[in-house]
Amino acid sequence: MAMTAQAQVASQQAADRRKWWVLVAMVFGLFMPMLDNLVVNVALPTIQRKLGAGVSGLQWIIDAYTLTFASFMLTGGALGDLYGRKRFFMGGLALFTFGSLLCGLSGSTSELVGFRAVQGLGAAMLLPGSLSIITATFHGRERGAAIGIWAAMSGLAIAIGPVIGGYLVEHVSWQSIFYVNVPIGAIGLTLTYLVVRESRDTTKSRRLDPPGLVTGTAGLFFLVYALIEGNGRGWTDSLILGAFVLAATFLAVFFYVEAHRESPMLPLSFFRIPTFAASNVVAAAVFFSMFGTIFFLTLYLQNVRGYSPVSAGLRLFAFSVVILFVAPISGRLSDRFGSRWFMTAGPLLAATGMALQLRTQVDSSYLTVILPAFLVLATGMAMTMSPMTAAVMGSVPTAKAGVASAATNTSREIGGVFGIALLGAIVTSAFTSGFTSRLISAGVPKGQAAALVARAGARAAAGSSAGVSDPVIADAIKQSFVHAMHTGMLVAVAFLVFAAIVSAVFVRSHVGQFAEGGQGGDGQAVGQASGLTAGPPGGEATGNGEATGDGQRGRVADPEVQRGR
Repeated sequence: MAMTAQAQVASQQAADRRKWWVLVAMVFGLFMPMLDNLVVNVALPTIQRKLGAGVSGLQWIIDAYTLTFASFMLTGGALGDLYGRKRFFMGGLALFTFGSLLCGLSGSTSELVGFRAVQGLGAAMLLPGSLSIITATFHGRERGAAIGIWAAMSGLAIAIGPVIGGYLVEHVSWQSIFYVNVPIGAIGLTLTYLVVRESRDTTKSRRLDPPGLVTGTAGLFFLVYALIEGNGRGWTDSLILGAFVLAATFLAVFFYVEAHRESPMLPLSFFRIPTFAASNVVAAAVFFSMFGTIFFLTLYLQNVRGYSPVSAGLRLFAFSVVILFVAPISGRLSDRFGSRWFMTAGPLLAATGMALQLRTQVDSSYLTVILPAFLVLATGMAMTMSPMTAAVMGSVPTAKAGVASAATNTSREIGGVFGIALLGAIVTSAFTSGFTSRLISAGVPKGQAAALVARAGARAAAGSSAGVSDPVIADAIKQSFVHAMHTGMLVAVAFLVFAAIVSAVFVRSHVGQFAEGGQGGDGQAVGQASGLTAGPPGGEATGNGEATGDGQRGRVADPEVQRGR
């Protein structure tokens, strides 16, 4: 009997050790896509010079990843639940690692864009499954602790991304930001193979939705294509007009299909719930503003202010650190006091930070002008993230928590895609107009000014005056870019104010409506994780079928939370 008891104790200890190694494997798998959030942005000016990319090329480098990820996230989570979470996590990790290797080997902008899409597909396979695997491995309060560690590590990756990316770009090469993923991916794959046990969702009748996936992805692709390429080709170009028509057609078919399928990829019935619909609108609007402005602020820091990649990364570090610390606090406070006013005050504070960025000029001081605006903007964003996720998850039945979470993360990513695409179109158009008028004001004849604008091309529209020997023209490029960036920021401010109004009007108390009992600690951990992993740009999914569902059962069952909201 004693030997049997000892064997049982030893077996339990081994199982406990294996559980925490599972968490290590999930962190390795998550670290790469989270690290890429700001690493790639810091490298954009260098990629622009090395590959000769214009603004549209740089937009596609970001949007190819984000668009693919957003389009396949819902399907990636469903496939993992149906056919094996470990299998799809490892497949996604392998694909992301292989895509990273191909990105580093890219010799042209088009190749890099294509391989970024491969990365996005890999992320869509691995990220939704990471929390599912943790949920299948841990139970009770251990699960809450594991999710909290998972969230902290993803937040750390976001925070250090700009610094690591800047160092690699400046001291190694822009390709190294992708090559570094290869050994990390190999370690993650090895750990996952050795310590993670296969699991499936045997309790849900989730089905694939190929018609929804095809029509939704096609509609989004053609719309983003038209927005990004419209400035270069002209908005009346037949290809651009055709892309808009195809986008409208595919999206109309998508909504029709989703409204008539038994198991839709995107349950449209959820959007009849005011809090759910409003929270998704807020998610899209907030990430629209954040992704688009960070994209151009990164170009500003290096192309206009002349900071090195490392210096630019250090200056973006402040933005990430604020989100890392404020998001968990806002998540805990919203558990007590509700999401509505956090979702109202957060976007308004972010809009204030964005408005402060309008003071930015070609020679603005980082410490007195840029940094204060960064801190206010990041605080507002972080105040919104966790409460927004909590509002969504508490507004639907627990059985639908996984689908609701994935839908909200999709809204975030799509908002980011359109932020880069639409604000890019606005900024590029404003730059062209401003550059022409500044050259004419400097005494350049109108015909010659038009020729100079055409010759400067898309690289100048990103604020780059590299290779321009005439100081008048170089100054006109920088001044025009800053003015155009301000135009984009005004649009972003309008979106943030709109988000605040939607929150105040439509978001309501919903805690306890679908309470089923459970552990409150899990719910709080998921809420905090949702905020931490939504960092800029390309903040990734926290949604999955079981983890968020279990977490929200804990959240809505907490009687103190019920009274607070």
